[in-house]
Amino acid sequence: MYRPSLNDLDAILTIARDGTFRGAAQTLGMSATALSNAVAKLESSLGVRLFNRTTRSVSLTDAGRAFVARVGPALLDIHGAMDTARSQQATPTGTLRINAFASGAREILRPLILDYLHRNPAVHVDLVTEGRLVDIVAEGFDLGVRRLDLVPADMIAVPLGRMQRYAVVASPTYLEHHGRPATPTDLLNHRCIRIRLPNGALFRWYFEKQGETVQVDVSGPITLDETSLARMAVLEGVGIGLFLEHNVLDDIAAGTLVRILDDWTPPLADLCLYYPGRRNPPAALKAFIDLARRFARGGGRTDKA
Repeated sequence: MYRPSLNDLDAILTIARDGTFRGAAQTLGMSATALSNAVAKLESSLGVRLFNRTTRSVSLTDAGRAFVARVGPALLDIHGAMDTARSQQATPTGTLRINAFASGAREILRPLILDYLHRNPAVHVDLVTEGRLVDIVAEGFDLGVRRLDLVPADMIAVPLGRMQRYAVVASPTYLEHHGRPATPTDLLNHRCIRIRLPNGALFRWYFEKQGETVQVDVSGPITLDETSLARMAVLEGVGIGLFLEHNVLDDIAAGTLVRILDDWTPPLADLCLYYPGRRNPPAALKAFIDLARRFARGGGRTDKA
């Protein structure tokens, strides 16, 4: 008699949450075909269909909803028991899943995450970067990395001492031909690189100086949704761009980009690691949190207590 594994049951919950086999397969690190076959095998053993499938969407059947309602809480209890056992490990092992904005991941990859891997060679880190805000618990992540003002109120936040800031930049060639804006509203008369957010909305540039705030809906010759592409466009003199500071610091230092409106871009909220409160966190998670706290106390270094 076929007996489903924990992985099979986790797969059912992941599909129900994501709404697509493709998205669930990416989350689980397997192919959509393998995931579909696993579900078909489970459905065959149960004698009922758990999902209605079309070429565009997946939804739970009535039997599927009842199954998920019963299995979901039981799996939480099982995983909780496993976490309790793992917390007793002397050596951290297993997989640590982290969700972050791409900019936040770039900020801490070398000084924190890679250092953690050197210290804990038995741990595998699965780092997922995306622009949308996600429910890290519902989507199976151990940790999130976001600015403090974006961390959900029910999460434990660890400020990392990495204050972020925007930088408005243009190439010397662009400024030579089009002049240099002196105030944010001057941008309305310039060619700017427009940025599309993950939800489809266009990003409005925000400025602040001595208590005065200004939002500018810039216009320009191109709209992009990825930082590296926008940086390439600005370097080529296509227009003015707005970036998180650390993404263009090397360009500014090299003189290939020139910073403008510097006094209108104050620091943003601190970059934070965050996670749900857990009574018995696995050893791998506890070790990462401990290292992150040392990283913050050490001003971006983990070799200081």
